[in-house]
Amino acid sequence: MIEDQNPGAGDSLNLNRRNAIKAFSFASLAMSAASIPAFAAREEPAAPKKTSYTIYNNVAGMKQDGSLKEGTLARVLGYYTPGDGGGAEYMIVKQEPELQTGHIEVGGGLSARLFNVSSVNYKMFGAVGDGQNDDGVQMKAAHAYANRMNIPVINQHGDFWIKETVGIEILTSVQWGHTAFHIDEKFNTRTLNRFLVLPHEEPLTLEFDGAAKASLLNQLKPGVTIIPELAPYKNFLIVVTDNEDRIGVRSGAVYGGRSTKAREEFFFVEEHGRILGDLAWGFKDYTKIMAYPGSNSYLIIEGGTFYFSGESINAGGGGYVNIGFRVTRSRTVIRNQWVGLEKGKADVAMAPRSGFYSFSYVYDVLLENVTLIPWEKDRPGTDKDVPNGTYGIGGNYALNATFRNVTAEGSPVHWGVFGTNLFKNFRVEQCMLNRIDVHFYCWNLYIKDSKVGTNGITVTGGGDLFVENTICRSNSFISFRRDFGAKWDGDIRIRNCRHAPTGRGETYLLSMAADDIDYKYPVGYGPTVKIEDMVVDFNTVPDSKGTSWLMRMSTFSQAAYGGRVFFPSHVEFRNIVVEGREQGMRLLNIPDPQNYLLAKTGSYDGVQVKSNCKIILEDIQLESLNEDDPQSAGHVHLVLKKAQGAAYKDDHALYPEIIVSRCNGFAAHIGGSIAEITVDHCKVVRFTGAETGTLPGSLTFTNCKFEALVNDIGKPFYLLAAELGTSFINCLVLAPRVGTKARPDLLDRIGFLQLNKAVYYNHINTRLGNDILNHYKARGVRIAPAFIAMLKAHHELEPVVI
Repeated sequence: MIEDQNPGAGDSLNLNRRNAIKAFSFASLAMSAASIPAFAAREEPAAPKKTSYTIYNNVAGMKQDGSLKEGTLARVLGYYTPGDGGGAEYMIVKQEPELQTGHIEVGGGLSARLFNVSSVNYKMFGAVGDGQNDDGVQMKAAHAYANRMNIPVINQHGDFWIKETVGIEILTSVQWGHTAFHIDEKFNTRTLNRFLVLPHEEPLTLEFDGAAKASLLNQLKPGVTIIPELAPYKNFLIVVTDNEDRIGVRSGAVYGGRSTKAREEFFFVEEHGRILGDLAWGFKDYTKIMAYPGSNSYLIIEGGTFYFSGESINAGGGGYVNIGFRVTRSRTVIRNQWVGLEKGKADVAMAPRSGFYSFSYVYDVLLENVTLIPWEKDRPGTDKDVPNGTYGIGGNYALNATFRNVTAEGSPVHWGVFGTNLFKNFRVEQCMLNRIDVHFYCWNLYIKDSKVGTNGITVTGGGDLFVENTICRSNSFISFRRDFGAKWDGDIRIRNCRHAPTGRGETYLLSMAADDIDYKYPVGYGPTVKIEDMVVDFNTVPDSKGTSWLMRMSTFSQAAYGGRVFFPSHVEFRNIVVEGREQGMRLLNIPDPQNYLLAKTGSYDGVQVKSNCKIILEDIQLESLNEDDPQSAGHVHLVLKKAQGAAYKDDHALYPEIIVSRCNGFAAHIGGSIAEITVDHCKVVRFTGAETGTLPGSLTFTNCKFEALVNDIGKPFYLLAAELGTSFINCLVLAPRVGTKARPDLLDRIGFLQLNKAVYYNHINTRLGNDILNHYKARGVRIAPAFIAMLKAHHELEPVVI
């Protein structure tokens, strides 16, 4: 039975039975939020044996009713006015010494406690939404109650203004739908984000006795997948730190090698100590091991629109300001959100932002269906520039993070939206971003079906680096961060992608150039590199004349301090075409191969090359080179430049097998380096095996055309002598070109044959071009049968002179 406990008092309603039932139904609709079963049992007072309700228009009316008694139920039809969304049920209880969230003091030593609640919204806690009130206060209270009762926050619509409030703690799922939040950035702080997505449990500091520690250290190394000592910490993210072992020296004018990082590793523990997340480092010791709870359910934050005012707190004092979400709870999903500036507002902030989304110490997180803006940094002039990088997405120590259908693009004024460190098993899918960046230690990065803007893909780290069906509009398709050593210690696979340079300088598919300093870890180019089916698209800068390289390497293979650069055992580039300009690609410039460090062993003993690296360059649209010095090392496609007389370090130096196929207009300078080289179906315009003496290795040319392009007729056009033999199979010799003019009369300068005089090296079915034949025919010069026979089949052990 519904009773009127105090007819006519305050804003209560005088109801007969039928009207009371109607009011009850209306109040239920006014709640608006759909009921969802509670996540866990909640502590609530037991309902009185006799159910009685007093129904009020608003909270003020309930508070004014002096006849309330302990144990009765009250219902308000709105917090301020009926139907404003703040309707709720309360039980009247004795007031506790400290009023808890979800209680409203009603006088007489009593309080009204929220009752029969399966979800909450912000209006239930007094949010106004008028642009003047700091609704963040009431939002914080709503989440505090939801966290304590373990129920979701469901607020599907409305506009709310967050001013000075920070540190809104979220421990349960949220449905924001079309709710809009207006954030006043004058009150951003350097201490707390606006929202903190937290786990229920605190992290643990792990301690081990001597024997257990020794065993653990022995197992903390690459390749280990089970660590029994960690079995008790199933469902925890483990972070191992050795502050005494400093790595990752940061180069550059700003840091000057003064910035370093502790050696750290992080991974997730499953049953029986099975670990998820490849181990990249080994440890001699550690100073701390932390275990962060993995959570046993998914927290989902869905919906919401976020408008920023664009101002900044005083930039004095330095440091980043916090503006959005800091997520430290594993198994968190954030989806269906829009982030931008208030209408009519501009980004005039002078303090750098740490990221609207920041993920730290988490496992298995998803950011999906989100649009946000990168922030302005390099504005016209310099007086309004932000002093540091300013980010939309940040974080560190994230394992198994996925960003799907995330959009954040801008102009050259905007800084790269990403600013992260220590991300592992990171997936970017169907995104449109002005940058994808992991400053330090990314391990296993997968990018698919995405578009990346002018700030590019910038990473260092290792593991898998797989990119597929992706466009990058930057001068480097992937730029490995020079300030952290430009290293990648894992396999690189790029397939079916488009590189769209936007500048007019040099461009690279891979830029892996480090500074010549000691980064306190090895640097290099990964065990394998494979790029295929790539379009280099200059349509936005068709007048660009900058040289375009497959891969940019450091200018050294051994650093000044003695560390050797590691080099892949397999390098493969296939099907690279250029659009938007005539000028094609150059290939590789490999300095001092004798100093590199490869995982496999190789050798050269004067009998054979035992290769420890295969380099395949196939179907690549090459840059058409102009005439140059025949032995020039600066105007060619492929360079292996060894210092004169330099000895190979050991059997882990670079001993390559190089295969160049269907690359027309090919020019190379091998510089006397040890190599086994095959050139197939190419037009060869210049080739220097060794400037003096012979190439230590072998040269094989199959189905090639030789058309020298030179500007100096005083030198041999080709230097092809090789200790293990030089062979020509089904090759065609065309008239050399000096300047723009064909010079068949200079045939004898090509270096491997002289008309009717000599044939050098090994030949099967070598032919002279019609331009040469016609030239000598017109001059009455007959091709000698003996010379023809040698072109048809000649062995290097046979006499070379006719």
